[in-house]
Amino acid sequence: MDFLNAIILGFVQGLTEFLPISSSAHLSIVGEFLLDGRDPGARFTAITQIGTELAVVIFFWRDITRIIGAWFKALFGKIPRSDPDARMGWLIIIGSIPIVVIGLFFQDAIETSLRSLWITATMLIAFGVLLGIADYVGAKKRKLKDLTYGHGVVYGFAQALAVIPGVSRSGGTITAGLFMGYERAAAARYAFLLAIPAVLGSGFYQVYKSIAKPCLEGATNCTPDVFGPLETLVATVIAFGVGLVVIAFFMSYISKRSFLPFVIYRIALGAALMILLGTGVITA
Repeated sequence: MDFLNAIILGFVQGLTEFLPISSSAHLSIVGEFLLDGRDPGARFTAITQIGTELAVVIFFWRDITRIIGAWFKALFGKIPRSDPDARMGWLIIIGSIPIVVIGLFFQDAIETSLRSLWITATMLIAFGVLLGIADYVGAKKRKLKDLTYGHGVVYGFAQALAVIPGVSRSGGTITAGLFMGYERAAAARYAFLLAIPAVLGSGFYQVYKSIAKPCLEGATNCTPDVFGPLETLVATVIAFGVGLVVIAFFMSYISKRSFLPFVIYRIALGAALMILLGTGVITA
């Protein structure tokens, strides 16, 4: 049964990671029904995100290799530091700093109290509304070449909010980009590139922790692991395959359409979750 649950949760992770609807929220909600009220845990979430982030690496492989190559060339003076790809390398580094700092300082809360489904429901609704407003009022004129270091920092802090389930890593960063006037596709593209260091770093750190410092039953500072290493690996592989399909769909979709369906879905899901919590059908 654990394998079947891991397969389902891996599919959920791959399906929701790149859509602005919060994959961690969906893993928590689906896990509530599949796992008899147990939370799949921040560790499982972070490790399965390695799979979806590898999908990003493959999808944007040409961009990534070009950016890394230009960054090193600029670092050693072979090309100007103003080169667009070299600048993008620095923008990704600078934008990654906030989530690293917040992740280190609030690690215990991220793995425990912030995973309350009441918080998840509230964030789904609140950031759904913000995404809708940003999509409506944003100028949508700026392209990635217009990205400044100041905007990169703003993006970074928006991404850092995604440590709270329900916010959505892509949703938070895309919302910030839209408010700053970036095109939908440009906002999403930078959001995906920015997530690579943070998600892979978090995922591999959780792999290390699961080996060196396993979360044991009865521990008060973490959520005990629901799945073993093999089940988690299966879920990660499935998340990779599904995520690769979803990211291709999403990039094509937002180049022509608005985020309104995602806004409606977030608000409806958050409201439904509050009703289920309020009536005692599920626990927080």
